[in-house]
Amino acid sequence: MRIEFDDNLITGNEMIDTQHRELIDRTNQFLDKLEENVGRVDAIKMLDYLDEYVEFHFGEEEKLQVELQYPGLGEHRKKHEELRNTVKELYAMLDEEEGPSEAFVKQVEVNVVDWLIRHIQGFDRSVAEYRYMTENADKL
Repeated sequence: MRIEFDDNLITGNEMIDTQHRELIDRTNQFLDKLEENVGRVDAIKMLDYLDEYVEFHFGEEEKLQVELQYPGLGEHRKKHEELRNTVKELYAMLDEEEGPSEAFVKQVEVNVVDWLIRHIQGFDRSVAEYRYMTENADKL
C-alpha cells in the first residue's frame, strides 16, 4: 500500500504541503524496503529515517499552530502523539520479531499510512482552513 500525494492531501499551506510530500515519500521508501525483505538492521535504519522526519514535521506544524493561536492545538498534539507511540511500538515489534514480519508491514500500513491520510485530510486541513479564515476575515 502506497500513499499518493494528490489533491485530496493538499492543505493549501505551501510549507506543510511540501513537508507532507517528504513525509509520504519517506513512508513509501520504508514500505519499498520492507517489500525487499530487508533485515532487522535495515528496517530500523529506515524507521529511524521516517521517525526523524516525523519529529521535524510535527514540530513545524505545532509551531505554526502556536503562531496562529489555533484553538485545536491541544487535540492536534494528541493526534501527533498517537503516531509517535505507533513508531515506538514499531521499534519494539522489530526487536521482538527480530526483523520485519508480515504483521509488522500490516501495522505500518494501518497505523502509519492510514493514519497519515486521515490526519492530513482532517486535522491538517482544518489548520489550513483556520489560517485562511483568520488571514482573510475582512473578505469573508
